[in-house]
Amino acid sequence: MESVSDTREAAGSGREQTGDTAGTAAAAGPAAGQATKHAGGRRPGETRTREAILTAARVCFAERGFDATSLRRIAETAGVDQSLVHHFYGTKENLFLQALELPGKIEEAITAAAQGGLDGIGERVVRAHLSVWDDVSSRPALMTMVRSAAIHRAAAARLRETATGILARALGGVITGEDAMLRTSMVATQLVGLAMMRYVAHLEPLASADTDTVARHYGRAVQAIVTDRD
Repeated sequence: MESVSDTREAAGSGREQTGDTAGTAAAAGPAAGQATKHAGGRRPGETRTREAILTAARVCFAERGFDATSLRRIAETAGVDQSLVHHFYGTKENLFLQALELPGKIEEAITAAAQGGLDGIGERVVRAHLSVWDDVSSRPALMTMVRSAAIHRAAAARLRETATGILARALGGVITGEDAMLRTSMVATQLVGLAMMRYVAHLEPLASADTDTVARHYGRAVQAIVTDRD
C-alpha cells in the first residue's frame, strides 16, 4: 500500500506546475504532463505507484467487471488517492485497456507445449493453459478479458486476438490443412470454455479438480481437434 508521504509527494508534484506550463500540460493530458515534469524518466516512486494502480485495476476488473468497477474502488485497492489514478491513466477506459494487456507467458507456454510432436499435444496444451491461469501474476489480466468480453468491445477484440493470434502462432506448426484456422478457433473455444467454467463460474467438481485430472480428460478433446482424428 502506498505510504501517506509517497502519495502526498506524487499528488503534490501535479500542483507544482504554474502558469502556461501547467496549462499546456493539462491540455495535452496526463502523459504529456509527465514528460514535461520528468524528461529524464520516471522516479522510482512513480513507477511503483503506476504498477500498484494497474495491479489493483486488474484485480477489480476481474472481480467486478468493467461497469461495476469505479476509479475510486481501484484507488482504494491500490492504497492511493483517486487523483493519482487520473494522473497516471486518465480515464477508466484507458486504464481498462492497459489492464487487458496479456502477459507474454501465455504464448510462451502454449508454444512450448506445441513442441515434441503430435503425440500427447492435447494434454500438454491444456496443462500449459491451466498453468498460466493458476499463476496469480497472470490470472487477473485473463479474468478481466474473459469476464468483460461479452459486454465490452475492447475485451472481445483482445479475446479474439488471443484465439486467432496467439494460438495461431503457437500452434501454426502442428495444426495444418485447409481448415487450420477453423480448428485453431475450436481449440480456443475449448480452452476459453474451460477457463470460464473452472475459474470464473467455479463449476464443481471441475473448479476443485486437480490439474492432472483435468489435463488428462480435457486433453483428449483438444488432441482430436489438433490431429483431426477421433
